[in-house]
Amino acid sequence: MGMILKCSKPLLVSILSAPFSRLNCVINLQNRQFCLSVRTHRNSEIKSSRIRCCSVSSQQKSELWLYNTMSREKEKFKPRVPGKVGIYVCGVTAYDLSHIGHARVYVTFDVLFRYLRHLEYEVCYVRNFTDVDDKIIARANELGEEPLSLSRRYCEEFHTDMEFLHCLPPSVEPRVSDHMPQIIDMINKVFAILENGCAYRIDGDVYFSVDKFPAYGKLSGRKLEDNRAGERVAVDSRKKNSADFALWKAAKQGEPFWESPWGPGRPGWHIECSAMSAAYLGYSFDIHGGGMDLVFPHHENEIAQSCSACKHSNVSYWMHNGFVTVDSEKMSKSLGNFFTIRQVIDLYHSLALRFFLLGTDYRSPVNFSNVRLEHASDRAFYIYQTLHDCEAFISQDDATIEKGSIPPHIQTINNKLHQDFVESMSDDINTPDALAALSDPLKTINDLLHTSKGKKQDSRVVALTALEKIIRNVLTVLGLMPSSYLEVLRELRAKALKRAGLTEEQVLEQIKERTAFRKNKEYEKSDAIRISLESLGICLMDGKDGTTTWRPAVPSALREQHV
Repeated sequence: MGMILKCSKPLLVSILSAPFSRLNCVINLQNRQFCLSVRTHRNSEIKSSRIRCCSVSSQQKSELWLYNTMSREKEKFKPRVPGKVGIYVCGVTAYDLSHIGHARVYVTFDVLFRYLRHLEYEVCYVRNFTDVDDKIIARANELGEEPLSLSRRYCEEFHTDMEFLHCLPPSVEPRVSDHMPQIIDMINKVFAILENGCAYRIDGDVYFSVDKFPAYGKLSGRKLEDNRAGERVAVDSRKKNSADFALWKAAKQGEPFWESPWGPGRPGWHIECSAMSAAYLGYSFDIHGGGMDLVFPHHENEIAQSCSACKHSNVSYWMHNGFVTVDSEKMSKSLGNFFTIRQVIDLYHSLALRFFLLGTDYRSPVNFSNVRLEHASDRAFYIYQTLHDCEAFISQDDATIEKGSIPPHIQTINNKLHQDFVESMSDDINTPDALAALSDPLKTINDLLHTSKGKKQDSRVVALTALEKIIRNVLTVLGLMPSSYLEVLRELRAKALKRAGLTEEQVLEQIKERTAFRKNKEYEKSDAIRISLESLGICLMDGKDGTTTWRPAVPSALREQHV
């Protein structure tokens, strides 16, 4: 049967036996276990033990407000254990490449993870993989591949996508296939918690009886009579109530199975998250997150089975992000209207995609379009170009770097950025306003670098150094900090050329032709080249010294379209 789950505190399973090469450790704090990630990662940023923008007072830490789906209002965040936060986010079902809807979920909760660490909380972030599921089996049969082998492959593809998107690895990534003893034990508890139990058997299948759980529907606000059957599975006429859901499915020919008290089989979709969250965070923990589509039935069912297994089960805050839509319809694999992360970052930089996702409040729907991606890419280029110019100026001659205090007006700008950033992020992780707060500091950098008045400023290098530092730290908390400004600018330019269908050499050749036309005062022809390139997203910039360079830009036909 395996180990026994206790209601009072989480069970620790051996992470070292997990099928992926990431090392984690767990410490017990006040009858509660928290996981600390110590795994390595290609992104050097992830190796830092803490993400900080500035020092955070205890008063600011206590002012974080989060929207709770359960109460349908913003609530002041108060962790169950002071200074410690446990988060569980439902992960992907690993049978295909992840799409932009997935990207939104995991970027959203990556920012929450980062901000909580910025606030100096010790965070145990658990994000699972569903590697046993009907969809995985169906896809494996199509490809003639063993289901667990298929899911392992797509788990690694998911890791690659998350690195592209600058998502930090979670503390723990449990997989269903490694947690059968915990799942089976929880199903046993659902059977036994009441005299007549909340589960029943039919021919080797085990179902949860929603009629036995009076609070069913409290998260979604749905009434039993409104509930739909057949979510992810065919309707089963054997069930007592059409809304009853599977806890255990009897083995079928050719499918993977595990032994259980009810015969060989595999778990239903919903029970896995209840069992794995309990295993790592306990039956009661701080935050449970996922996409809005999981409110019902998945999270509703999680509540029912977790509370039936342990009457003290409770999640303090339920958080859900809005959909990514295409033509006002939810993007999903089942609807066939999805774009994979790989498809998008083939043409747009992964940080531009992250800018796009963070540019809308996480609870609101965001419409996926090339126009929005172009504007996000353009904004990213502006920010990184400004910071690159600043960095290049500061490092021109280290021997000439000025000493002294930050000029008062620059300190005021920095203080305002810090205040605006904390206020925005503490207001339910308001990333659009947090990004907007960067505008004045970036403008100030450009003024100091390029305007006559700015070049005459005292302590110019000290001012630029201070501005670059705080912007860098804000970008780090948002997961938007590249390893190199120069490198990300090169990559953004390369993506723009690919979208335009041009090579660097072709653009430079057209610049050369345009220069010749201008020299001969053939302005109509020179303008035609400029206009043609602008229509493709290539903006020409004429310098005072007579040279012309180019930068990516929003294609002219898209500039006035609704963003």
